[in-house]
Amino acid sequence: MDDTANDDLDVAAFTTAIEDFNRFYIRLPTLEKLPFTTLSVLDTLAYGDGPMRLTDLARTEQITQPGVTQLVTRLEREGLVERRPDPGDGRVVLVHITEAGRRICRSRHADRTGHLIPLVARLAPEERQAIAEALPALTRLAELGRDRGRAAR
Repeated sequence: MDDTANDDLDVAAFTTAIEDFNRFYIRLPTLEKLPFTTLSVLDTLAYGDGPMRLTDLARTEQITQPGVTQLVTRLEREGLVERRPDPGDGRVVLVHITEAGRRICRSRHADRTGHLIPLVARLAPEERQAIAEALPALTRLAELGRDRGRAAR
């Protein structure tokens, strides 16, 4: 892939920065000590398109169909998700996040925010301003990525 198509942004450097930040961010200590895949599924259901078919969840999470089925069964036992028939197609089951699952997502968000506040405070004012100005573009980039994932389904 050619990075030079975006002469105002070094996409390779941007990718490195995102990867470096993500490695740090996903490892922030939180009160909720759950496996990464569990948390990823809960986040997908909480902040994605809502309830999902098992096949779509397996594709999104990049795990096998048997793996996601086993995970959803465990999460269902723990009261974090539930399966319900698809109102549009009774043969299909949709996985829904429960309020208990949403509480975990909110708790992790609050924990991470708490860890980032003192770090952000250590940035220079112009660095904080640069991040603030980048938020709409980063949000839009995430939307484009979600749209691309939806189109693949």
